[in-house]
Amino acid sequence: MSIIPAMSGITRYILRQMVVGMLFVSIALTCVLWLTQSLRFVEMIVNKGLSIGSFLKLTMLLMPGFLVVIIPISLFAVVLFTYNKLIADRELVVLRAAGLSHLALARPAMVLGLVTTALGYLLSCWIIPVTVRDFHEMHWTIRNDISNVLLQEGMFNKFGDGLTIYVRSRSPAGELLGLLVHDKRSPNRAVTLMAEKGALVYTETGPRVLMINGNRQEVTPGTGKLSLLYFDSYTVDFATATGAKRDRFRDARERGTMELLSISEGDVGPQEYRRFKVEMHSRLTAPLYNLGFALLAACILLTAGFDRRGQLAQVLISTGLMVGVQAAALGISNVATGNLTLAPAIYLNAVIPIGFGLWVLTSPPWQRRRAPATVGDSA
Repeated sequence: MSIIPAMSGITRYILRQMVVGMLFVSIALTCVLWLTQSLRFVEMIVNKGLSIGSFLKLTMLLMPGFLVVIIPISLFAVVLFTYNKLIADRELVVLRAAGLSHLALARPAMVLGLVTTALGYLLSCWIIPVTVRDFHEMHWTIRNDISNVLLQEGMFNKFGDGLTIYVRSRSPAGELLGLLVHDKRSPNRAVTLMAEKGALVYTETGPRVLMINGNRQEVTPGTGKLSLLYFDSYTVDFATATGAKRDRFRDARERGTMELLSISEGDVGPQEYRRFKVEMHSRLTAPLYNLGFALLAACILLTAGFDRRGQLAQVLISTGLMVGVQAAALGISNVATGNLTLAPAIYLNAVIPIGFGLWVLTSPPWQRRRAPATVGDSA
């Protein structure tokens, strides 16, 4: 009866070290990734007038997608570090002398692996599709919302090939004051328009600029004569300049899991159908790498035995196995996109590390290099 509380206390002791370490590593990797990804959107602040709040929201929407990759790697590194430290400090020698098996010593890694696996399914199947969809919709809106982002005051705003608009200022009511438009979308007929004021209007065919009280200037080809036309109102079409579409195709990562399960080839076409199905399989297997990587790190270190020269060889072996499994996952997903008959390999690659880790922990295929150390050796 006294052994069970001791084992529970040992599990909590090791688990506490792993949780704290994983939080620090995950936060550090997340900050690095956020910094690298945020640099992609600095151009929107400079050229598109994107606010800091919108910039932060846009970049934060990317983070859940990276957590699915960050958490398994962080967990693997922390499990590797924790057990290597316990071996170096001779703590595992004492725990083995107390009668704890490899599986019992690996229990903290398994518990943390199962918790992060559940968190991974929450991210993959629910949170990530929502955040990716919101990110793409916000990014698309920023790129195509002429009134709030693209049409900046006191600047020559260029749209596509051939349309440039200058707006001196905006009135509190939203009117555009001091308009200058240079339209050379038709190479043989460049037109310049000026107006006292105007406004953006939206029609079924796209956005337009309504110009009031102005003039239209055009040089007649061949003669070089200036043609001047005064008008009370005039409209300039944006459709051919911006190329903006009212509908946006949602890719596989934006679709919900149930939608991926029920989608048919006739809905999206053969190529997109294969992408959607591979995304569904990857979404269902990616969280399993949390448990698989934790078991890989634990089984190699716990069954290797004590070595006074250190555990560098075991660390390199387990790291190589982890990198190999991760590379295989990427390769299989790419190949399966072209041939869906290989989709079962996605599940096989995710399950093999778990089965291998449990097999090594329960019945090690190799003998430890040393017999269990005595109390005098651990001193």
